[in-house]
Amino acid sequence: MYKLFVVEDDRGIAEAIKEQAQMWDLEVLCAQNFRNVMSDFAAFQPHLILLDIALPFFNGYHWCGEIRKISNVPIIFISSASDNMNIVMAVNMGADDFIAKPFDQSVLMAKVQAMLRRTYDFAASLPVLEHRGAFLNTGENTLTYENEKIPLTKNEYRILLALMENKGKIVSREKLMERLWETDCFVDENTLTVNVNRLRKKLGAAGLEGFITTKFGVGYIVA
Repeated sequence: MYKLFVVEDDRGIAEAIKEQAQMWDLEVLCAQNFRNVMSDFAAFQPHLILLDIALPFFNGYHWCGEIRKISNVPIIFISSASDNMNIVMAVNMGADDFIAKPFDQSVLMAKVQAMLRRTYDFAASLPVLEHRGAFLNTGENTLTYENEKIPLTKNEYRILLALMENKGKIVSREKLMERLWETDCFVDENTLTVNVNRLRKKLGAAGLEGFITTKFGVGYIVA
């Protein structure tokens, strides 16, 4: 089931979109926290976003820019500010389409379905994992924190992916080594320790001190 994230502060419009989208078997989340849309985005992992321009606290352009720093998820702007300047600005910010209000719900859903088909019929959905404000983009193998991309080696990325996929749970050293072996990169206990320590230093230098915790004799955890 595809997930649709509706970032629209007019509750009537948002609920109408939700009701219509659910008839098309879409799972829908309407944004509630307009101070921090990214928290809802990271938790919900949507396949497509409908984004208004005029929003409380920060406008849609701001959130489009923030999302584009970490994800290529399709974004369709929905707004009554449909003059050429706003449409061009939306596209330049990374939007995939722009639908002017007022719109017909059936037309909106047709565009949503077409965008989902174009995007996901030919490419797998690759989620973004989030912890403590750090975003791991599994499509690009990159980690972003406070608008800075942190370069990762292949082994560092695999280790961090395994830990963030199991956030709040201890991942044994054996499981981490198995994950690295999947990439035809045989590692022993010492090599794993070196990789984890190097990753820790890299995260600490970026401001993510204590991101990975050692559970002695068991493994590692991000929590």
